[in-house]
Amino acid sequence: MKLSVLGGLGVADFLRAHWQKRPLLVRQALPGFGGLLSPRELMRLATREEVESRLVIRDGRRWHVESGPFAARRLSRLPSRQWTLLVHGLDLHLPAAHELMMRFSFVPLARLDDVMVSYAAPGGGVGPHFDSYDVFLLQGPGRRRWRISAQTDLSLVENAPLKVLKRFRSEQTWVLEPGDLLYLPPRYAHEGTALEECMTYSIGFRAPSHTELATQFLVYLQDRIHMPGMYADPDLRPQPRPARIPAAMVRQFARVLDGIRWGPREVEDFAGVYLSEPKPTVVFSPPARPLGRKAFARQAAHRGVVLDIKTRMLWGRRAVYINGEAVPLERAPRQQLARLGDRRRLPPGTRLDPVTLDVLYQWYRAGYLDLGAPKSAPSPPK
Repeated sequence: MKLSVLGGLGVADFLRAHWQKRPLLVRQALPGFGGLLSPRELMRLATREEVESRLVIRDGRRWHVESGPFAARRLSRLPSRQWTLLVHGLDLHLPAAHELMMRFSFVPLARLDDVMVSYAAPGGGVGPHFDSYDVFLLQGPGRRRWRISAQTDLSLVENAPLKVLKRFRSEQTWVLEPGDLLYLPPRYAHEGTALEECMTYSIGFRAPSHTELATQFLVYLQDRIHMPGMYADPDLRPQPRPARIPAAMVRQFARVLDGIRWGPREVEDFAGVYLSEPKPTVVFSPPARPLGRKAFARQAAHRGVVLDIKTRMLWGRRAVYINGEAVPLERAPRQQLARLGDRRRLPPGTRLDPVTLDVLYQWYRAGYLDLGAPKSAPSPPK
C-alpha cells in the first residue's frame, strides 16, 4: 500500500504529532492529481436515486440547500458563481475512489467512512464550519483557498439550512492546488472557497457519538437477550392510591434489569456488526448466473477473489464481520478471511480450506465479492 499521501512524513510520526491534534498541509501529496471523474460525470451521478448528493448555493448572506437526486435540467441551469455540488459516498460507485480511500488505511478500516467530492463554481463553498470527525482534503482540478482556525467558539448561525459558524476568525490561510492535501482534526473550524472552477475530494472518518453508540448497542442487545420468568406479585395488598406505581414493582423491575449482562465478547461482536453495516442506500447485486460451488472453487484458485467496493469487512478475535453480519469461525479459516479483510482481495493460487471456501461461496452468491482477474491476464496500463 502506497503511503505517499503523507509526503516525507512517516505514518507513526503523523499519528503521533498530528492525528486528532493539529492540522497538516502536504504539498503535492499526489503530484499532478487530476481528479477521478469529470464535472459532467459527477453531475450524472447526482441524478441517480441511489447516490446521496446536495447542492449548496450562496446568495449574499443567505444559504440555499437542495438534496438530490437532481434533474439534469436543474444542474444545467446553475449560476456562474457561488454554488457547490456535493456527492457523498463516491467510493461506493467508483472503484478509483475506493482505491483512493484505501490509501488512508493506515487508520483502521473500522474508522474510514467515505469519499465525498465537491464541485464548485468560482466563489463556491459551504461556509465556515467544523466537522466532528477527522478529514483529509485532497485538491483535484482547480484551486481552493482554505482558511482554518483552532477557535473554541463553535456556535452556529440560527435557522440556517446548514451548519455555518456564527463567528469565524481565520488564523491560517492556504491555497491548495491539484495534488495538495490538507488534514484537519475534529472540530477544527475551516472554510473552503473555490478561486476558480474546482473539485475537492474529502476522505472522512467515522466518529459516532457516545449517545449513538449506547442507543445502537441497546438495539443490538434487544434481539439477543433472553430473561426467563415473568413479573409476579403474589403478596399484593389493597392499594389506597391505585394510580401510584408501587415501590415493590419498581424494585422488581430494577432487579430484572440489573440482570442484563455483557462483556468484551458481546461488545466486540456489536462493534463488528455496527461498524460493518452498509449505508442505507447500498444494494448488492448477486451474480445473474452464479457458478456452482465446484466451478467457483476452481475459478477462485485460478483468479483469486476481490471484495465488492461496497462491502465493509472487519474481523475480531472470534469472528469476521461483513456488511452487518457476524460469522463466527475457528482460528484457521478466520486467519484466511482476515487477510481478505485487510487486503480486500485474496490472490490467485491461495489454498483455501473447505470452511473458508464455503463462506466465500456464500458471499459470492450474495454479491459481497467477485472473482478476480484471470491469473494470466496482463497488468493494466499505468
